[in-house]
Amino acid sequence: MIGTRRQLASPGKHPPDACHVRIGRDTVHGERTSVSHKQSGCTTTASSVARTLSPAAKKWRLLRAYLSRHPIWCAWQVTYRCNYRCGFCHYWRDPMGALPEQTLEQFEDGAERLASLGSLMISLAGGEPMLRPDFPDIVRALARWHFPFVTTHGGFVTPALADELFAAGLWGASISIDYAEPARHNKSRGIADAHQQAIHAIDCFVRARRHAWQRVNLMCILLHDNIDQVEDLIRIAADRGAFFMIQPYSIRKTGSKRFRYIQGDVSRRLLDLRGKHANFLSNPSFLAEFDTFLAGGVPDCRAGQAFFNIDSCGDVAICVEERHRPVANLYRHSAREILERLRIGSAGNTCTDCWYNCRGEVESLYRPRGLLKSLPTILLDHGRPGGNGHVERSPSA
Repeated sequence: MIGTRRQLASPGKHPPDACHVRIGRDTVHGERTSVSHKQSGCTTTASSVARTLSPAAKKWRLLRAYLSRHPIWCAWQVTYRCNYRCGFCHYWRDPMGALPEQTLEQFEDGAERLASLGSLMISLAGGEPMLRPDFPDIVRALARWHFPFVTTHGGFVTPALADELFAAGLWGASISIDYAEPARHNKSRGIADAHQQAIHAIDCFVRARRHAWQRVNLMCILLHDNIDQVEDLIRIAADRGAFFMIQPYSIRKTGSKRFRYIQGDVSRRLLDLRGKHANFLSNPSFLAEFDTFLAGGVPDCRAGQAFFNIDSCGDVAICVEERHRPVANLYRHSAREILERLRIGSAGNTCTDCWYNCRGEVESLYRPRGLLKSLPTILLDHGRPGGNGHVERSPSA
């Protein structure tokens, strides 16, 4: 560990150089505007470009980061607050939910700081990120430079909000459903109509898609008792024009082994389902390691090298489950300093406690077969199952 939260973080405040506006050299399109950093107590009066990189420019910058062995994935926790009461996740009990969260101005500043590393795939999560009323503005700020995704339980999604988020530049939305049977999902999530809300959210996002690269996923956590629900969930997603993805439960979520899948080998079963259903998006290299993870863990974790985490206070850690041991702060350290501190913090990492999407899917990109399987969705705008992602919108859309 490089430092403690007290040493590294000062939530709600910008460093002295927060007014600095860096102008890069990528070809972009956008408009000129005045940038104000309210939290730092200063305003940039000279006009600066509120730029939005084109999708092609972002993909090139992502490829450049990949080839340079820089991180390509960032999990950015928007909030640790959550109105659901999921038994297999204790984030809604996390004391970080009571701490001050980053302001919109900080998200804007932080997104630009990270842009010097390249255009990152950024997963906006929590907690429930849509508890933030300014969430569309956060997405818009990150979409200028990066590929923002959101993971949500779906309870706050409306047609208008889904449309606003995709218009703001959201690259993809993942809605969590773990059981095809509504009663079982509702009980697991601690909310009476959680299943209905999640299905409604999927429908809203699918209808709101406006670009071929925008993707909607039904996201499932493999638990101790839901393997029999997986194929039905795949079909539910397909019937609505959505992809299906899955990741296994990790003991790091609650400290309990109760929710771990222990019904024998599962990789072959999932790979067979992927071969059967065109909308099963999870990378086969990722799925092939489920049995290894469940039997004791997948070695050689790339946390801090290929991916990292930013918590709701702006502290940077090598992964989401190491958030209590930050190595840097987004607003106190430059991007290059963060990169170096992540490198040092990840040295000697032997953790095998998770096989989340943010680890397994990203690490699959460093294997030839895994990279080949992911190229269509990353580079070729295959944002819709079974097709090229083409979106037809009504004249009123």
